[in-house]
Amino acid sequence: MIVSILGCGWFGVPLAKSLISKGHQVKGSTTSEEKLATLASHNILPFLINIGANDDNGLDVSFFKCDVFVIAITPRLNDSVSYFSKIEIVASLLQQQNVKKVILISSTGIYDDCNIHVNEQTIPHPEKQSGKVIWQAESLLKNSSHFLSTAIRFGGLVGPGRHPGRFLAGKTDVPNGQAPVNMIHLFDCVGICTAIIENDFEIDALNAVCPDHPTREEFYTTASTQLGVIAPTFNSENTNWKIVDSIYLENLLHYKFIISDWNEWLKNSD
Repeated sequence: MIVSILGCGWFGVPLAKSLISKGHQVKGSTTSEEKLATLASHNILPFLINIGANDDNGLDVSFFKCDVFVIAITPRLNDSVSYFSKIEIVASLLQQQNVKKVILISSTGIYDDCNIHVNEQTIPHPEKQSGKVIWQAESLLKNSSHFLSTAIRFGGLVGPGRHPGRFLAGKTDVPNGQAPVNMIHLFDCVGICTAIIENDFEIDALNAVCPDHPTREEFYTTASTQLGVIAPTFNSENTNWKIVDSIYLENLLHYKFIISDWNEWLKNSD
């Protein structure tokens, strides 16, 4: 297949490399001219794409000609063009190129901390602005009659360059120490997205979170100790939390997590 990945960064490049290793052709975008050579060095066909910048008529439409289109950009503060506006532009371009399958990299941030287990059948009520615009983007793509879309809602991201031991190192009196974490490793981000691309999987949204949910105190203390940095201290409270479950990963996709035990992984991570 031909797969285009809008946003070849921390997640997009490993996804592209995984797909290429399986024999697929991958087009990847960056907003930085300096990164074009890096993408090419991984056998990714590089494109300089900056949605909403200046005149979108100057965009290379060949980037949008593909079998599967992956949207791996996220909302950012102070963007001159809003995230939702970018998704609107992308959706229009995909319609013009007759793309049939779209994957949006979304976030479990669309669920509020409602003190319950949530799954894909839970109606999101995002609290933060970033969650609200991602939920709007999901809805826009889902309601399109021109292509099928799947939103992959990743939990908190860990992996190369994102060791959780550094996230809260040295902090004191961190709230909500007994709340469960909802995290996922890069290896599983790539594995789940690859499985959706390669299978006839038609579902509006999928939660992608490791099934192991230790408390924040346990998880971040262990992570910091493993790195040899100052461990954070926590308030022993559990006032705002959620546990994100998936009813589709095993039942429909038959996916098995690569990193399913955080304590085991932390023993061997660096």
